[in-house]
Parts: sequence; C-alpha cells; structure tokens
Amino acid sequence: MNSIDRAKLELQMAGFFDKDSDYEGMIGDAVMQLMQLFVEQGHSGYSAPVVASLFQKLANHEPLMPITGRDEEWGDVRSLSDGKPWYQNKRCSALFKDGEDGEAYYIDAIVKRDQNGVCWTGRCWISEEDYKTGDQNKMVSSKGYIKSFPFIPKTFYIDVKDVEISKDDWESFMLDPSQLDEIKEYYNL
Repeated sequence: MNSIDRAKLELQMAGFFDKDSDYEGMIGDAVMQLMQLFVEQGHSGYSAPVVASLFQKLANHEPLMPITGRDEEWGDVRSLSDGKPWYQNKRCSALFKDGEDGEAYYIDAIVKRDQNGVCWTGRCWISEEDYKTGDQNKMVSSKGYIKSFPFIPKTFYIDVKDVEISKDDWESFMLDPSQLDEIKEYYNL
C-alpha cells in the first residue's frame, strides 16, 4: 500500500471524511491535499521526517530557533489592552512583556490537569490551607517569567484537584506543590 492509500484509509477509519465529522469532512480532504504534495515532492527516508517535523512546528506556530528577545522580535499590541505599553513576541504569540523594557513572560508556562485529566490554564491554589487564608499570592498562574534569552518556550503540567467549595463554586488545589520546583528552575514565578 502506498503512502496516499494508507493515509486515505487511516483518515476514513477515523471518520475524517464523514459529513458529520468536524468541518463536514473537510479536514480529511485538507490532509489528503497535503499528503499528495508531500508524496509528489519525493522525500527520502531522511528528508521526509525532517520536512514533516519542520512543517508541524511551523503549522503550530512554534519557533524553530530559540527566541532572542531582540527588539525586532516584539510587536506593540497596546491597542489590545488598556492603552498601556504592551508587547507580544512575533515568533511566539504566547510571549509578552509589559512595556518596552518590561520583564518577558510566557503565558503557557503552566497548565493545570485535574483529576479527570482535563487540562486548562488559569490560577489555582498551592494548597487548601492557602485558600483558607485568602492570600492570593499563594496561587499559581499560568505565567512564567523568562530568566534569560535566548529562550525556548516550555510548558509544564501540574496536577490539581477541583473541589466544590459551595454549590457551583469550585476551587482548584495543587496535589503536589513540589511540582513547582522543576518549573522554578526554568521560570521565575
């Protein structure tokens, strides 16, 4: 079976051509167009994985090289905020800094994973005891401050438990605060 036939079979078995699938089967068609071009390019056993890897990174808006932090990498996005100077990195859309000389931070540094395997970004409490104090400085956000450039974006997952504090009022607490140790080696929190 050639690459085109195998790709089509896999997509069919997964239901990507079905009219009741996401985008009414258009995802299967789009992938087949990419596969056709990929096969037409005649990649070898060496170039095929290299091209596929580069394409995956670029399609996912991931940088190929470390972020340098140089001025030309930043775009002024204050129009998206309250008018105060705010900059977004042109090579990594989840990397920001407040002000031209502000400290850079990555908003996808920490992802929370609850007891059901659901992942999300946002804030959680380090412990239930911290929640009881009400001290919001004892919460973990998704933001990690960059220690130095060059920088390679990295996302860490921490395990949390969601607890219903009162009817329809939920809070999240870290299961293992020591998970922050590895994160602190990479980011300032």
